[in-house]
Amino acid sequence: MTRLVQISDPHFGTEQAPVAEALVRWVREQAPDAVLLTGDVTQRATTAQFEAARAFLARLDVPRVLAIPGNHDIPLLHLGARMFAPYGRWTHAFGPQLEPEWDAPDVLVLGLNTTRAWRHKDGELSPEQIERVARRLQRAAPAQLRIVAVHQPVAVTRREDEANLLHGHEQAVSIWRRAGADLIMGGHIHLPFVRRLPGLRPGSRVVWAVQAGTALSSRVRSGAPNSVNLVRSAPVTGGRACVVERWDFDARRDAFVEVDSQPLALSAVRRPTARRPAQPMPPA
Repeated sequence: MTRLVQISDPHFGTEQAPVAEALVRWVREQAPDAVLLTGDVTQRATTAQFEAARAFLARLDVPRVLAIPGNHDIPLLHLGARMFAPYGRWTHAFGPQLEPEWDAPDVLVLGLNTTRAWRHKDGELSPEQIERVARRLQRAAPAQLRIVAVHQPVAVTRREDEANLLHGHEQAVSIWRRAGADLIMGGHIHLPFVRRLPGLRPGSRVVWAVQAGTALSSRVRSGAPNSVNLVRSAPVTGGRACVVERWDFDARRDAFVEVDSQPLALSAVRRPTARRPAQPMPPA
């Protein structure tokens, strides 16, 4: 069994020390195979905030961290850095890889950089990114749980969040569904949920949107405390299995506690159907 912890939107610079200490303890107890960090690692992309994030991750004592940037990880007020070196501080802290891949026997994780220096908070997928991920999904091993990680969501549950949807998400979900995706994991809106993405036709392949709340920040949403996700994946006789657990911070216990566990139905692995290349999207 492979264990993957999703940590999103910690917003270092607004982190809460008791929550951070509880999360370090919890991650060490879970002993995951990897931590997936789905963006907004910092609040204002300062050097000090990136250093705090790097020091925190080092304390987790995990074999690997897969990190993708969020819109807050690009300098906002330093316009020169934003336009000419938007990921300079990120790469200094985490290295040059903005779109990590993890290929394990029963899990494939593909991270995508959905930030753009010319956008303040919105995210975007290019046709090249959509196609590249689809080709990689098609090469996944039959036993693998196929995960695509983005920052901005591909689905929302509240009308007020619709403006935060990832540009290009409809095309991406359609193409990645046919290519074999199982989960599309994201953050950005600080609202945790698991939602089955609707298909255009009856019998369409099952794809799940898995959203994480903010792990550490004081910038929580009403009714959504600090939280993280734990994904458990394992091949089973005749197919694959996946469970997504949500763990919330409980201030009374000074600990992260499990509040939800969902076994997710996964579609059988089938040969993907032929499709046309993605076309350029019109300007947003």
